[in-house]
Amino acid sequence: MRKVLSLFAIACFLFGIPYAHAVPSFARQTGLSCNVCHTQPPELTAFGRNFKLKGYVLTDMTAKDKVGNSKDLLLSRFIPLAAMVILSDTADQVAQPGTQNNTVEFPQQLSIFLAGAYAANFGSLISASYSHQSNHFNLTNSDLRYANQGKLDGKDWWYGITLNNSPTVEDVWNSTPVWGYPYINSTSALSPLAAPIINGALAQDVAGLGGYSMWDNHFYTAVTLYRSEHAGGPVPITGKTFANNISGVAPYWRAAWQQTFGDTYLEVGTYGIVVDAFPNAISGPENRYVDPSIDFQLEHPFGANLLDAHGRYTHESSNLAASFATGAASQKSNYLNAWELDSTYHWRYKYTATGSIFSTTGNTDPLLYAPAPVTGSNNGNPDTYGYVAQFGYWPVQNIELTAEYTGYTKFNGASSNYDGAKRNASDNNSLYLGMWLNF
Repeated sequence: MRKVLSLFAIACFLFGIPYAHAVPSFARQTGLSCNVCHTQPPELTAFGRNFKLKGYVLTDMTAKDKVGNSKDLLLSRFIPLAAMVILSDTADQVAQPGTQNNTVEFPQQLSIFLAGAYAANFGSLISASYSHQSNHFNLTNSDLRYANQGKLDGKDWWYGITLNNSPTVEDVWNSTPVWGYPYINSTSALSPLAAPIINGALAQDVAGLGGYSMWDNHFYTAVTLYRSEHAGGPVPITGKTFANNISGVAPYWRAAWQQTFGDTYLEVGTYGIVVDAFPNAISGPENRYVDPSIDFQLEHPFGANLLDAHGRYTHESSNLAASFATGAASQKSNYLNAWELDSTYHWRYKYTATGSIFSTTGNTDPLLYAPAPVTGSNNGNPDTYGYVAQFGYWPVQNIELTAEYTGYTKFNGASSNYDGAKRNASDNNSLYLGMWLNF
């Protein structure tokens, strides 16, 4: 821990320099500083939401041929490349058995982005990331989109097409899973057994094609159809060793309404997905997951400062016919209820303080949530309750130093001896220290 605190002190000394303009590729493309689009990355401002909605395109460049005629070409002066590095250390309250505490990851993540406008109505955010644990690069959350504008019932109407690899990655709010809080966190701290499938189980494991629209700058709708694509797996797909092999397509839906009331901004919406999947196969019995969800985002300025809040709730109902047939579940019908609330106060784009609470509850299934040291459930129940407290400092707009504490009052069904091996929920409390560099 002393090494990490020393790293923070060195970083504060090195980067405690005068204001610098934002340098990631969107900023280079637009000529705007990071805080025009972000309250803190990846959280978007109203301008940032519109920029994404309109295909990641904002430029006044017009190409002409040798005789001065306009051509169907729009190229940025800058190659749309950017990079991100995260360095971190995680300390558990009680070390996981047989492991060293204070897990240093150098780097935790290194990402390369192809992000910007390719044509007048077409742009992308494509990322490839190196992770410390896998020790290689993978394509991570990515979104290509075409956008255009028209009129519908006399009102402005933006519409577009998205091709992406993670449900909710196309969303313009920070109240849905991919871009929701926490924006960075530990990869070594323990995670609970259970979560709805829409909360990341399909991320970067599917390919989806969909359409979206924003009418009158108020009403947003989107539908995307997903298929399994299994990066790193055999081609054609065999389904072996993959827990979810989508049968047909998995439809994702989204609807939201945004409104301002004086200085206060509010978005309320719904989203969800239906997944029929073969576990470890491409035929046979299927598991079905239905995940209707609701969300909100609230923003209110206080002079140069900002208070925002996000919330989401998912009720997942599942029919696990395939898992039941193989003895991986003791019953076919199961459910999960998962919710999260977070709120951040931003001081002049320099400091952030965030509090978050979260909960996952569900029915008891001793096979689906089986006992196992550290990671299992002694009583076959997935119930987990916890909280997060986080403080961030941005010495310049593209560098964050963060300290984040995660605590659990219940983990995998119990507060004490939750795994049957005498580990308590609070043993999994963790302190995460990170340095996030974007350039």
